[in-house]
Amino acid sequence: MDARRALGHKKRRVSLGKASVLSLLARIFTWWNGATLGALFDIGRRGAFVGEDEQGNRYYEERRPSLEGRKRRYVVYKGLAEASRVPPDWHGWMHHIVQDPPTIAPLPRKRWEIPHRPNLTGTAYAYRPPGSLARGGARAPATGDYEAWKPD
Repeated sequence: MDARRALGHKKRRVSLGKASVLSLLARIFTWWNGATLGALFDIGRRGAFVGEDEQGNRYYEERRPSLEGRKRRYVVYKGLAEASRVPPDWHGWMHHIVQDPPTIAPLPRKRWEIPHRPNLTGTAYAYRPPGSLARGGARAPATGDYEAWKPD
């Protein structure tokens, strides 16, 4: 009798579903779905994890300064790689405007500030004013102070 079966271990088959294979291929070959495996390997080799924002984006900094004398900083997006998804406090840290990351020294918030929102242009949640083609092209009727031009 096999020793593993005697201890109660069962033989398990690992099956990859179609969705997991597609997500693995997307992870390998596309940069807009987070980061490629090559980028993750390079950042993991040279960078140190600094923190994570409320959207799940992860931030890294090089362990040793590069040629220009300061440490490069990286963001690995969770989901779609869109630069407007970086909140203002992390944006300041990424561009060396502030020295300490928001995990150490968060920016003070004013009570009138609204939460950060990414750019929604090109998505289903984008602003579409009345009369735009995306809302059916119908606009409110004129109030009577408008006279259409007619060629003579």
